[in-house]
Amino acid sequence: MSNVKNYKEQGGDRWIVNGVLEVTEEGVLLLNGKPLIRAKVQRESAADTIADLKNDFNSLLQKLKYAGLMEME
Repeated sequence: MSNVKNYKEQGGDRWIVNGVLEVTEEGVLLLNGKPLIRAKVQRESAADTIADLKNDFNSLLQKLKYAGLMEME
């Protein structure tokens, strides 16, 4: 066991971060080789109908997919 907060486990297959992981403006986080980006803001739904609620929900799904937080079909 290491006595530092952030370290690579022996064998190199796993990083342990017990501190803060800061990615600067120039940095990129990759998930399966694709960059993770922030999802666009989704307004709170003010839907009055099921159809409007469905549209709001589908908009949220599209934003999560675009951000790389959900797989595309």
